[in-house]
Amino acid sequence: MQVIATRQNVSVESIKGAVASKIDSAGFTTWIAPLQFSVSQNCLNLVAQNQFTADYVKKEYGNILQTIAADFLLDLNICVKSSLNDVARSANDNVVCAYESFNTKTSNNNKITFNKFITCDDNMFAVAACKKIALGNASFSQLFINGASGSGKSLLVDCICNTTELRVVKMTGGQFVADFARSLRDKTIFAFKDFCRNCDIFVMDDVCALAGKRASCDEFLQLLFDLKNAGKSVVLTANVAPNALIGFDRRLQSLLASGLVVDVAAPNAFVSRAMLIRGGVDNTVANELAKNISGNGHLIDGIINKIKTYEELMGQHVDMNIASHLLGDLMEKNKTPLSMVKMMCEKMSVSFDEICGNSRSRRLVRARQVMMAVLKQTTNLSLTEIGNVCGGRDHATVVYALSQIEKQKANDLILGAEIDEMIKVCK
Repeated sequence: MQVIATRQNVSVESIKGAVASKIDSAGFTTWIAPLQFSVSQNCLNLVAQNQFTADYVKKEYGNILQTIAADFLLDLNICVKSSLNDVARSANDNVVCAYESFNTKTSNNNKITFNKFITCDDNMFAVAACKKIALGNASFSQLFINGASGSGKSLLVDCICNTTELRVVKMTGGQFVADFARSLRDKTIFAFKDFCRNCDIFVMDDVCALAGKRASCDEFLQLLFDLKNAGKSVVLTANVAPNALIGFDRRLQSLLASGLVVDVAAPNAFVSRAMLIRGGVDNTVANELAKNISGNGHLIDGIINKIKTYEELMGQHVDMNIASHLLGDLMEKNKTPLSMVKMMCEKMSVSFDEICGNSRSRRLVRARQVMMAVLKQTTNLSLTEIGNVCGGRDHATVVYALSQIEKQKANDLILGAEIDEMIKVCK
């Protein structure tokens, strides 16, 4: 940082020292040190690289800076640099004020609106909350949508973006991490901050992508604080509820849970059938498929694309006879043990990879034990085979899991009902 003094009887270094003594070291290093200090015409000038920095310094440290300037018989002026050539580049200078997100591609769902989103009793509350956000008159400033993969979370945030007339900044969790790292490398971090905050609604799809990335989580935490204090709306999505997120510290989990948390249920048979018919699938085929593919919106989209492509290439309408060959694996009523496990993963909001992994978290251990108990009741598999399906567990692990479930069912009516429901679905 270059320091310029135009009056011999005033030491800018003395002014900086006085400021440093009144402000905590982290705040001084982050916000005050990068400013260009100068004194001219009885005025202390603090020049920021962009408007966001200038506004933040005025808001957080304006009173302190005003008092210190008065002690030196100076007025205070906090402004934005008008030219990048005014001072030499240095390690702390944010010399690029313009910022544009690296991922500029539009969503594949850029035409979907709430009128096209298929609602049911399970997701009606979440849809109503999203509509309130889109109108800009929500009493809650933060909306956290959680649900299993394929439940329609991304479609809901696309509905918000395509319906509202407010300014929206939308990015995925992975995009936020990549853009944040790029802004640090290119020294455009303040412009990146300004970009994220220059909106009425901030949307992040798949918050889970930030897990374990400490610097990105810290930046995201500060972003949420700033947006909330400014009265902006925030919409976030994840596969699990805030308290079940892995790789996030308690501060961030607590903040994520402080707004309105709603869950979106996976498509049931009614919604699956409606989606298939809307996509042009024959009614009879849709009725049969809906019995076996409910719970996965991504799979439904894949089926619709497959049928459309077949009809386009082969010039034939896909009826029940053709569908039985084209989609034989899905039309088959008999469920495999692997498909049962994957279905239960969706129901319990855990991923199949987590079930097969080595994590010993209470949530995953309980899910594995429930799956083993259900497979024992619904299949003829040996205990060793059940262990293999549930991620390669040995015989002793399965025996222990079954005994634990039996003990817990005696005192936990909810667990018993959950297991009975899954047994009905798997049979």
